[in-house]
Amino acid sequence: MIKFLLKGIIRDKSRSILPIIITAIGVTLTVFLSGYMRGAMGDMIDLNARFETGHIKVMTQPYLKNKDQLPNDLALLEVSELIADLEKDFPEISWEKRIRFGGLVDAPDENGLTQGQGPAAGLAIDLFSKHSNEIGRMNLAPAIVNGTIPIRPGEALISEDFSQKINASVGDDVTFVGSTMNGSMAFQNFKVAGTVRFGSAAMDKGAIIIDITDAQNMLDMEDGAGEILGYFPNDVYDNNDATQIAETFNAKYIDSDDEFAPIMQSLKQQNGLASLLDYADVMSGMFVAIFVFAMSIVLWNTGLLGGLRRYQEYGIRLALGESKGHIYRMMISEAVLIGILGSILGSILGLAAAYALQVYGFDISEFAPQSNMLMPNVIRAKVTPDLFYIGFIPGVFAMVLGTALSGIGIYKRETATLFKELEV
Repeated sequence: MIKFLLKGIIRDKSRSILPIIITAIGVTLTVFLSGYMRGAMGDMIDLNARFETGHIKVMTQPYLKNKDQLPNDLALLEVSELIADLEKDFPEISWEKRIRFGGLVDAPDENGLTQGQGPAAGLAIDLFSKHSNEIGRMNLAPAIVNGTIPIRPGEALISEDFSQKINASVGDDVTFVGSTMNGSMAFQNFKVAGTVRFGSAAMDKGAIIIDITDAQNMLDMEDGAGEILGYFPNDVYDNNDATQIAETFNAKYIDSDDEFAPIMQSLKQQNGLASLLDYADVMSGMFVAIFVFAMSIVLWNTGLLGGLRRYQEYGIRLALGESKGHIYRMMISEAVLIGILGSILGSILGLAAAYALQVYGFDISEFAPQSNMLMPNVIRAKVTPDLFYIGFIPGVFAMVLGTALSGIGIYKRETATLFKELEV
């Protein structure tokens, strides 16, 4: 029967080409936009996780309330002991301590006079420990534009755009001016080991990266850190596990009288990412629903036109004694085959477009040059296994639904008037 239907679809192109094209277009858009959403949202979430939120983050409770102000006076102390406890309770998680700070970076000329300066957002990470994966996690090596990653204390990385702004080159000395944990002035000289470009306007405008021991000495934060970030194995975020770990950790300090007691948050609880993650899930479902509805309407009209063209054919089949139910089921079976063929074609086109966007990307830096949101400058799609079948949902379902609606007219045919219709 399937072979018979396929022959009919192939030989009578007038009744199959238009529905296949319509289905293919809808499936192409569904697959491509789903891949785009996964890529764009995934890159944004991954960038936030690597640079700011981690998969889970530990801070003091007052630091959490004022974290936008980088309040290092409210930072964690005795972090070595705290990290040891975290590694004991959650050994599968990789824990990294970080310090965020802000201040002014001054670049002197050969006479010691200022040739350029500007505000900088500082980030201190573990650059020198063998067990640390911070260099790889932050993609520092590929991000290097000039110079190298710091290999000794007193060296720093600055963003390429910032280095051009303050006229500082690799090998030059720069001076950081800020405030310590205790509120006193902090002055520290650093040698520029290299310049980097992260591909995010928020990071590239004015970033300076130093080793965490240098930051602890400069900011009077011995064995202190503003944040402790946790990462799952292979840097793959799992919201359910992150939420459970955060609840388990916070339960230990729920009755603590210490106003600086630590608190843990998952990635989804930070930076408004909960709404972003939920938005991505909702939008993926909306794409499918919208295209099912839109294609169903179009295919319904296509089916009505096809039914009018095949009006005499159905009349002859009914007059010869074929039941209305059998004709209707044959139409549905034919619609399934057309939907599958259109979905295969549309999936191929959609995957090809998504893969091209994944490889080449789309540069949006010109549209948001002053953006403070931590997001990539190049938007990429992401080809995931579910894209290979997600297009079949609107493709087949819409085709069947459209045919089912248009085929209802078969049951309205009166057998007594068939021969009169055929004579006409």
